[in-house]
Amino acid sequence: MSSLEPAGALLLCRAEPSVVGPAAQLLRERMLLTRAGREWSVLVPEAKPWLSMEDGGGEPVDRVLGGWAGALAVGATWPVLALWWDADRSGFTLASGFRRPVGYEWLANGTPVGEAEALRTFAARLGLDPVLDLQALEALAKPDTGDSAADARARMLGLLAVLTRTGLALPAGLTPGEPADRLREVARIQPDAQQISWSGWRDAVHAELDVVEATSVGPWLRGPRARLIVAAQLAAGLPLTVHGLRRRSGGWTTAGALLLLHGALGFAYDRMRAARTAG
Repeated sequence: MSSLEPAGALLLCRAEPSVVGPAAQLLRERMLLTRAGREWSVLVPEAKPWLSMEDGGGEPVDRVLGGWAGALAVGATWPVLALWWDADRSGFTLASGFRRPVGYEWLANGTPVGEAEALRTFAARLGLDPVLDLQALEALAKPDTGDSAADARARMLGLLAVLTRTGLALPAGLTPGEPADRLREVARIQPDAQQISWSGWRDAVHAELDVVEATSVGPWLRGPRARLIVAAQLAAGLPLTVHGLRRRSGGWTTAGALLLLHGALGFAYDRMRAARTAG
């Protein structure tokens, strides 16, 4: 067995915690949120739904995290990077807007099992240097040579090293390969740590709208452009929800449901905002 023992996961969001917090509430999962460098935040799940796989009722950690990343990204202007690992594999999923998520994984001994094109897409979507950064990423996709320094944990750390050039700086101890309990302990003691928990649809949606209105996306929340976005959200949300239900995937079902929710809220947005302003 490799150094990657129990399953664990991190959600890296390229946005400030004040922006990520309201959006993360819509996942309806208990998480810890803290800053992770310049314009980056990290979410640490408090629950471990993938562990119930032993009872035959859970999902693989990569599927759970992929669903969460997709659900966060569909209603945001910033990308979400899910890092996950278990005793056999580790990898990442990058979700950004309505685009198809891109991912890559390694076996525990560091053997790459992803497509090289995925790393190029990853670099492009995060605005990485197409020469230096891409070369560093491609080195992570070279076959394992038997060197323990090139196992899955080392390759995940190499991925994070590339992202430091975008401003990412995870707090010490929040690194791939650490047990989930340890990750929660480290996140909880950070000076700016916030606990994300479900407070009801009304509070969560109002908080998210307040944050979004303060960004460059605000003008898109009303008028013809808003109706186009609403239609796209509903068109994408319905088949995604059906897909998640058919595969019994809680993550993708949540992503589809959030798209449907955003679309439904879009139709009612003008009236709700007018009522709030009048009050």
